Order: sequence, then C-alpha cells, then structure tokens
Amino acid sequence: MGVKHGREYGEILKDLTEAIGLIPDSYLFFEMEGNEWQQLSPVEKQEVHEALAEDLFYGLGAEPVIEVGCGVVMYDKQQHRINLLIGEDELTVVPLI
Repeated sequence: MGVKHGREYGEILKDLTEAIGLIPDSYLFFEMEGNEWQQLSPVEKQEVHEALAEDLFYGLGAEPVIEVGCGVVMYDKQQHRINLLIGEDELTVVPLI
C-alpha cells in the first residue's frame, strides 16, 4: 500500500535510504549478525539499505511505527513525513511532500 506522498518516489527513497544508513545496527531488521554486515562491501550495504527503505515505505502504510535495530521509523500522516528516531536523541525527517 505505501504511504501517501507528493514528492517523487525516487527522491523519497534516496532520502530514506540515507536516513536508514544512520541507524548503526539497521542490519538487525534482516536478522543479520554484526560480522555478516561487516563482511559486506559498501555497495552491498547500500543495496541492503535501499531494500530496507523500500520495505519501510510500503510497510508504514499498514503499520505506522516500525523498529529497525536501535531506531524507530514512524509515519507522521498529519505532517506528511517519515520520522526516524535513532537512539534517544537523534531525529531525522524524510518529507513526503
């Protein structure tokens, strides 16, 4: 289903992929071990983050809050954005319009 958006999907996906890259243990979402993650090349890590961004974009349409490692990804329907809370202090925002 996905989330409602006015921006081009490719731009949102790029921003969301970058934001997910800020979550240090985002690989836990795919049940990977830390050593498996470390063995991936930077290109492979980018591909995993992009796949995760796609999954989240569509998943947030049905489930507005999804945990990703030490982060929480939240769909803010009223503000038309996706919020990422990383740890206790860092908030990253991906605008949808």
